[in-house]
Amino acid sequence: MHRFTKTFQKGLIFTIALLVSIGCGAPQDQAGKSRQFLSIGTAPPGGGFFPFGGAVAQVINDHKGELPWEVSAEATKGTQENIRRLSSGELDFALANAAISYFAVRGEGAWGQKQEISAVMTLAPNVALFITPKSSDVRKLSDFKGKRVVVGPAGAGFEYFLQPILKAHGVTYDDFTPLHNTQAGTVDMLADGSAAAAFLGGAVPTASITQASASQDIYFIPFEESAKQSLFENYPFFFAATIPANTYRGQAEAYAGMNVGSMQLITRPGLDEDTVYNFTKTLYENRADVVKKHLAGKAINPKNIVRDTGTPFHPGAIKYFKEIGIWPN
Repeated sequence: MHRFTKTFQKGLIFTIALLVSIGCGAPQDQAGKSRQFLSIGTAPPGGGFFPFGGAVAQVINDHKGELPWEVSAEATKGTQENIRRLSSGELDFALANAAISYFAVRGEGAWGQKQEISAVMTLAPNVALFITPKSSDVRKLSDFKGKRVVVGPAGAGFEYFLQPILKAHGVTYDDFTPLHNTQAGTVDMLADGSAAAAFLGGAVPTASITQASASQDIYFIPFEESAKQSLFENYPFFFAATIPANTYRGQAEAYAGMNVGSMQLITRPGLDEDTVYNFTKTLYENRADVVKKHLAGKAINPKNIVRDTGTPFHPGAIKYFKEIGIWPN
């Protein structure tokens, strides 16, 4: 009896250990498939990337069907961090500014070496421009010399598209005092006179420009036509973008501006083709639901998402775009 009890106890312990080891394995969904956790890097709360990334994650989760995915949007410091974490395998997908991605994949500027990222979709345009109070004496970019000018948040990477813009107009950071602030903080600096001009933008209408023009009379500093054409010819992420008249208070005429680097969805080249294909397919087929959650979803359209901004597309995305007949020959 004693021997039987000991044998039973040993068997019971083995069975429990086996069950625990099975339970500690990969999580499984109801169909018995191992769950796959997919992360989307966005940006700090307060900008456009954070809510849009959340909308993408929710739509994918809502329409994944039998795909064993758990998709989450993660707040990050923005494009530069997203690119580095994709390259190191810490993220699966991310939102980025196409201008910064352009230099990252080439290892140019502060990147030092080529970053391993691939494009999935080109998304909403980033229409940005310099504004100044109408009471100032700044009327063109060359008037920045000797002034204090806000050039975006510190560490955001705006220099990747701002320096080419300034260079095309014969201006460098050495000609003025570059200041850094958030878009909301920048509006305050224009209001109290601590900055003569500021670079602001995003999806149109941009909240910060709306706020600035509501509180004071604003002058929209024009880009020189020859400078714009030079930028369009030399960089694929720059292209013309018009802000319709009366978008902002006091803006009586349409503003001939530029897209200075679209929002884009990017991934790491090492992510398997099937995952990227199914992610692209699910997002595209349910783009109407993205629009319900964030208006930037309107950019998920056949003409826009395959736009070449200088970052090679992932084979999984190309496969889907060819399948539905929108990939350019």
